Amino acid sequence: MGPFLETLIGGLMSGMLYSLVALGFVLIFKASGVFNFAQGAMVLFAALAMARFSEWLPAVLGNDSKVLGNLIAFVAALAVMVAVAWVIQRLVLGKLVNQEGITLLMATLGIAYFLDGFGQTLFGSEIYKIDIGLPKDPMFLFEQVFEGGLLVNKEDLYAAVIAAALVVALSLFFQYTSTGRALRAVADDHQAAQSIGIPLGRIWVIVWSVAGFVALVAGVIWGSKLGVQFSLSLVALKALPVVILGGLTSVPGAIIGGLIIGVGEKLSEVFIGPMLGGGIEIWFGYVLVLFVLLVRPQGLFGEKIIDRV
Repeated sequence: MGPFLETLIGGLMSGMLYSLVALGFVLIFKASGVFNFAQGAMVLFAALAMARFSEWLPAVLGNDSKVLGNLIAFVAALAVMVAVAWVIQRLVLGKLVNQEGITLLMATLGIAYFLDGFGQTLFGSEIYKIDIGLPKDPMFLFEQVFEGGLLVNKEDLYAAVIAAALVVALSLFFQYTSTGRALRAVADDHQAAQSIGIPLGRIWVIVWSVAGFVALVAGVIWGSKLGVQFSLSLVALKALPVVILGGLTSVPGAIIGGLIIGVGEKLSEVFIGPMLGGGIEIWFGYVLVLFVLLVRPQGLFGEKIIDRV
């Protein structure tokens, strides 16, 4: 029972991190109706900015406090992501209002390649470290219940708690604020939203800024765990099955989809992997999504599209 619970807890923590990355996809899709292939590049760009600013700014400001240095670097990196959101809206999305979805899709692909290249030109292409003080030593829980207790990595636990808090905060923001309602209106119909006075350009800047903030938090967490390197942009590939499983328009779907895939891939790798030679964790999410799409193409919580003739 102990190994099963350890694997289950590990899967839940990984699932929350997947949900955090998937949330960036959902935010952009809800506001613009396009799948944002640049989300992985945004995670890499934000992580590079955070890693380099945490090196540069304390030296420039003459500050020796790691906590204050990380906070200043985080604020500076967030300002960079907001500036990126403004540039994207003014130079790309603002020129493509009411265009076909495939046009916007290709635009996000172009943004992804640009951010990948420009980020490394601006910040460098080495492997960088992000140290935000998350404890890396393991701890044991429920030692009185299970012999030897349950082994849990503190860094994964803290990261999961941060991701969960951010996901809940963004869910409340979309549900109960006027800006959140405006974002939902834009997602339903761009032209109708404009006709009632909702400024489409400002809304897109806000949603790309929020997505940039999400990418920054995800980049800091994953960068702290794995280091900041070019392959970090591929972390978005792990979130693709989460988005499709939960539904492209559902914030709760991103959360539940992440937990399902996180737990499923960990349990299957540990308990089924040895019988099949391993590697299940790599493809489990995609195979699961394939079967779900055969039954429910819009995902578990996505809106069913009805075409009226």
